[in-house]
Amino acid sequence: MQILHPFSGSIQRYQQELSDADRYRPHQCPQCEAKRPLTAHGFYRRTLEDVGFDGIIRVRRYLCQCCRRTVSLLPEFALPYLRASIVVIAMFLIARFLQVQTLRVAAAQSAYQRGQFWVRRFRRQAEALCGALAGLTRPTLAADFVERALRMLENCGWVKAHRFLFGDLRLHLLGWPRNLAPSGLRATVSPAAVPAG
Repeated sequence: MQILHPFSGSIQRYQQELSDADRYRPHQCPQCEAKRPLTAHGFYRRTLEDVGFDGIIRVRRYLCQCCRRTVSLLPEFALPYLRASIVVIAMFLIARFLQVQTLRVAAAQSAYQRGQFWVRRFRRQAEALCGALAGLTRPTLAADFVERALRMLENCGWVKAHRFLFGDLRLHLLGWPRNLAPSGLRATVSPAAVPAG
């Protein structure tokens, strides 16, 4: 499971602060809700594309001694299961939808196919975002849900919105991939029990 690392600042500063396992250690497990601090459990590496940065970052992991599951502290400038940072995706979506640039022009900083992928997912997610973001900012008048969601994200700030959506509602800014349950957890289906008798 991923939770957000309560950090804002540069990627370089984030990487420096990772050495202190106690600094952001969760005080309880978000999965089983055991009220015991989690144990530092190393890191995993992931790629990240941001403005002025394209490389690998480490993400700290913790282990719950009660349920034996891990929790990853994802930096709040990164989105789960996406390589591009929130800033890169925000710049692209604003250029594409609000500035009405062609997909090719909007994708000048990112790959064209990734841009198409973001457009499709954002369109599917826009209505749900508008409803969820009403808890942070007033809905604005707009021609459609896509424009309204973008204006609301601009009003409250993309990272703040991501922190609220992901941290409080388990809602992904671009919608969860289809192989994950609505809350971002892998869906597992157990076979039905055979009735006795």
